[in-house]
Amino acid sequence: MKVSIVGITGYSGLELVRLLNHHKEAELVSVYATKEIGTRLSDIYPYLQGVCDLKIQSFDSQAIMSEADLVIFATPSGVAKELAKDFLAADFPVIDISGDHRLPAETYEKWYKKTPAKQSDLDKFTYGLAEFTDVKGKKFIANPGCYATATELALLPLIKAGTVDLDSIIVDAKSGLTGAGKALSESSHFVNVHDNYVTYKLNRHQHIPEIVQELQLFDKDLQHLQFSTSLLPVNRGIMATCYVKLKKPLAKAEIDQIYDACYADKVFVRMQEDLPELHNVIGSNFTDIGFAYNEVTNVLTVVSVIDNLVKGAAGQAIQNLNLMMGFDETEGLLTSPSYL
Repeated sequence: MKVSIVGITGYSGLELVRLLNHHKEAELVSVYATKEIGTRLSDIYPYLQGVCDLKIQSFDSQAIMSEADLVIFATPSGVAKELAKDFLAADFPVIDISGDHRLPAETYEKWYKKTPAKQSDLDKFTYGLAEFTDVKGKKFIANPGCYATATELALLPLIKAGTVDLDSIIVDAKSGLTGAGKALSESSHFVNVHDNYVTYKLNRHQHIPEIVQELQLFDKDLQHLQFSTSLLPVNRGIMATCYVKLKKPLAKAEIDQIYDACYADKVFVRMQEDLPELHNVIGSNFTDIGFAYNEVTNVLTVVSVIDNLVKGAAGQAIQNLNLMMGFDETEGLLTSPSYL
């Protein structure tokens, strides 16, 4: 299968290159960006020498459709909704890593502060949370956000089982710096990030509505959640710490059973006896989840960790590609976490 990437010079685009290089069923045939046109990708990023020596091209939808079987958008929000139009009209497969096709038009405009895609285009996309969504045979996939992936995988089994007081959900999520993208800003400057811890977009992060939207599929009475996002002084990784009150006390074995019912056959979700750590998932497509129950307060704490560039972006995109096309779900993705 031949794949093109639009937005190759961003962190997610580069991660797609790394992962596709190990894929037996897919071949990267062309890469596109808005800068460094005509330059070999490996000349800009020497670590890719001998891995990807393709020349960066200026975006051309017709060229992509003539040489590839699927296009992946790894572009900033606001770009894919415009560039994807030709592919939608031609019924040509698209995976969008950005947030442009995850939400209804009105909701997108409210949270992203940008003009949305046409609702008729949005209606063609399937929100591809890989462990819960059947995407086989689908043509257009909206890849979930990184915070959303970690949070949804932590909470969905509990919501599905009907065990949670829906008004009690609090999520404290933290991300490494790559989650902010490559654009230079004062907030991502080394001197502001190093040895620092910053909370931002409190209850205003654009991933909140997609989390609520996905949780509502399993309980329509859920209306909101308390959600904070903070920046960790690390390169990559997301930790979502979720606090919920249970409708009734549950034993550990009962909670284990709730998660096993959802994840026993899901290779990329690993339940942990202890609370998980970022180092154990960095560089991989795994989600590690652990929990602790406070019998005094009746609060269950669930911690979920992912690599924001892999399971939170490029890895889940390839997982969705595998599921769409009927490949082995793990193809190209069973790489060991780097740990150190």
